[in-house]
Amino acid sequence: MDFRFEDVDGVRRSLADANYLADDGIAGIVYLADRLGKPILVEGPAGTGKTQLAQSVAEITGARLIRLQCYEGLDESKALYEWNYKKQLLRIQASGDDNDWSEIEDDLFSEEFLLTRPLLEAIRAEDRVLLLVDEVDRLEVETEALLLEILSEYQVSIPELGTVKATQVPLVFLTSNATRELSEALKRRCLYLYIDYPDLEREREIVMAKVPGVDANLADQVARIVRSIRQLDLKKSPSVSETLDWARTLVLLGIDKVDAQSATDTVNILLKYRTDIDKAVKEFADRPDDLVDDAT
Repeated sequence: MDFRFEDVDGVRRSLADANYLADDGIAGIVYLADRLGKPILVEGPAGTGKTQLAQSVAEITGARLIRLQCYEGLDESKALYEWNYKKQLLRIQASGDDNDWSEIEDDLFSEEFLLTRPLLEAIRAEDRVLLLVDEVDRLEVETEALLLEILSEYQVSIPELGTVKATQVPLVFLTSNATRELSEALKRRCLYLYIDYPDLEREREIVMAKVPGVDANLADQVARIVRSIRQLDLKKSPSVSETLDWARTLVLLGIDKVDAQSATDTVNILLKYRTDIDKAVKEFADRPDDLVDDAT
């Protein structure tokens, strides 16, 4: 079998080259998924880099990324396949009344009229692909069962065409924000990875890697302040992507030392609820002179 990675260290180094800073736990799961041919279920708070991990793995392996964005009401026709009914109708109209219906029917349900959706596209792909099923916890139970069936055998049964089997086992990432409990059957099928908010040192490294023009001192301040804000009782804690947006904002404004005023003026980049902003501003006001030092 043609494996994508030589070892765990190779995974971590390759991800670092793609500006994704992975720890041994993340790199190890990616390595095992490749070796075992299993999907990865990546769970954690929104904005912690779950989707970015899949995108980075696709980049470093040279795989084509096929993404299924899940939402409530997503059904088989949008996830797997459907028939092009408008084109079929035109075919019927063009045939007139003289043609044999059985011949027309065979023609209607052929490849020409099949609309491939992400799951079937990943199964049928002959090139190297990575299938990303994003926010799988938003699926309804019936669609989750369909997904489980496909991931169990990597094949799809189309009544009119027969069974389509994968020519290769694609890398599969499923992400979840844990808004609902997924089925035990789906979890058993997958390797499990939980990605939480990064620790102080890792978030500082992420800021340094992702924000052009930021210096080490400002990256340290940003990481420490965000860490202190996440310790508040918030409706929604700032994500890593919001940390990066805040750091970019500070660089653009020419702020190299964050004080209470500059933090207050720009906190809406980090927080998106009025109540959360009020709590953060109060925290800034309580320690105006040593905002960063107290964050530790």
